Amino acid sequence: MISFFIACMRWMSGWPLSRVRAVGSALGWLLWCTARSRRHIVLTNLRLCMPDVSHAERLALARAHFRLVGQSLMDRAWLWHAPESVVRSRLRWCGGPQALDAAQPVVMFAPHFVGLDAGGTAVAMHAKQPVAFIYVTQSNPQLDAWVRQGRERWGRVKPYFRHEGIRKIIVGLKRGERLHLSPDMDLGPEDSIFVPFMGVNAATVPSLSRMAKLVGAKVVPVLTRLTAQGYDVEVGEPWVNFPSDDAQADTARMNALLAQYIAVDPAQYYWVHKRFKTRPEGEPRLY
Repeated sequence: MISFFIACMRWMSGWPLSRVRAVGSALGWLLWCTARSRRHIVLTNLRLCMPDVSHAERLALARAHFRLVGQSLMDRAWLWHAPESVVRSRLRWCGGPQALDAAQPVVMFAPHFVGLDAGGTAVAMHAKQPVAFIYVTQSNPQLDAWVRQGRERWGRVKPYFRHEGIRKIIVGLKRGERLHLSPDMDLGPEDSIFVPFMGVNAATVPSLSRMAKLVGAKVVPVLTRLTAQGYDVEVGEPWVNFPSDDAQADTARMNALLAQYIAVDPAQYYWVHKRFKTRPEGEPRLY
């Protein structure tokens, strides 16, 4: 089954973008209709994070989100298999990527928008130095090999595994690697702290602050949004006075800035994740 899926993705890599996106929209609709548990997660997240939005508006936002998730999944066909000229033509930089080329270490804050993989591809294609990211192994070996091959396609990508800890990452940053970091998910109680995210206490790893402080890195936001033409990859200004001496305050600031980024187009954030799965002691489960 996995072999057939990968073969289909290779075949689709030569399609016009509009046709790929049509298939992605159909997939998103199918997921909305059949993936009841994920639909519940999305609607719960939106209710918690946007309590002032009406139920009808949250439903419309959730449907739009599933459509974008489906499209971004199908976009792996051309991101990971199309010729370089095709990939480059569909990735548009908004704000030059020159901030990523600084002499000092750079940690990219790359939150989980649906275009995260496209943003990682754009960074890898641009980078003069190796680009590191933290990799989570897929349960199916064949699928894992395909994902690894897609993400490492341009040869300047270096995966690190979460179970290995941060020592190797820190050494790599000191040697000039750029770290593409996505610390905005609930990774469980271990190493997490509770800070607000859109008005709700959320278990959040303070890795962005701690890693940046350990190596004297500047933190640059890299935000990727799906568009009709492909993806816009926005490189923001480096954060001022970050990190500080207070990792908890830094992590709360990270979440507050992320909320501002999400507000630009809420449907593009990765709401299918159980962002509030881990609760402070004594609080009830939210899902």
